[in-house]
Amino acid sequence: MARQLDEQIAARYPVGQRLRILDVGMGHGAQALRLARAGHTVTGLESDPELLKTARESLATEPAGIRERVRLIEGDGRDTGVHFLPGSFDVVLCHGVLMYVPEPDGLLAGLARMLAPGGLLSLVVRNADSLAMRPGLSGNWAGALAGFESDAYEDRYGAKVRADRLDALTSTLAGIAAPLHAWYGVHVFTEGVPHDAGLPAVDELERLLAAEDRAGRTEPYRRVAALLHLCGVRG
Repeated sequence: MARQLDEQIAARYPVGQRLRILDVGMGHGAQALRLARAGHTVTGLESDPELLKTARESLATEPAGIRERVRLIEGDGRDTGVHFLPGSFDVVLCHGVLMYVPEPDGLLAGLARMLAPGGLLSLVVRNADSLAMRPGLSGNWAGALAGFESDAYEDRYGAKVRADRLDALTSTLAGIAAPLHAWYGVHVFTEGVPHDAGLPAVDELERLLAAEDRAGRTEPYRRVAALLHLCGVRG
């Protein structure tokens, strides 16, 4: 996702321009810190106090020049209008959040309003059109058959959450004046890898990332990725 995001930023903005970035549902803050290290001004919004605490602890270990570029706020992504003025950001990230929002249209409209004209909206969502893949590949045929008809699944913590389809989100983005500009698949080959599995050796990891990167931008592979990375541009 980082490669894909950097590609989209580089295509829209001059090299070296310091961007105003909002990371909604930033989790532990890995993406926010990475972008701050790249020279951007980053605001992280997170509703979970424990995740926010972890992000603050990570930020505290960074050099002063990076710390001063990051602002962390406790808050819900559906309340961006409470915290910020419309058009306040060049880039808005919302990665791994929509699956936990029962009715995401209001959230998405609010995110689009935060963007300056020409700004980039980056979404990472669970791909509903891939829900049959993981159970099918593991020989769980009942689960595979159920996945064909479903737009819900259990996350790794056992919570029942929702998934999205590319066509529906394309229509939604057009309706909020941030039409889809590019999209990628994420976790095409690695969806079934256990979360606690260690990293492979360096050479093997490089080949893995290269294969995932290529599959994530190549038909038909990207359409069955576990996640979709959608990039809309504010008109």
